[in-house]
Amino acid sequence: MILDWYSRRVLAWRVAVTMHVEFIMDALEEAIEQYGCPEIMNTDQGSQYTSAHFIQGLKDRAIQVSMDGKGAGVTIFLSNDYGDPSSMKIFFACL
Repeated sequence: MILDWYSRRVLAWRVAVTMHVEFIMDALEEAIEQYGCPEIMNTDQGSQYTSAHFIQGLKDRAIQVSMDGKGAGVTIFLSNDYGDPSSMKIFFACL
């Protein structure tokens, strides 16, 4: 999911059963086409985000790379208003 941290707006998303970079690149391309290039892209350290293909795609667009530490994605998600399980159901239903 490509999320604008400021507005918490979902800009683009994909679902896959693998951790291949192609579906991430598709979502990134969609978000850039619709909303323009961000200055910074923040991700976790999943293999699809640390791949040479993804990193080069960001560098080619002059997007700064920012990566969270191990396990930080779960911490950020649970520290939001979405920490309540009923809120999580509402969040995922909106996708």
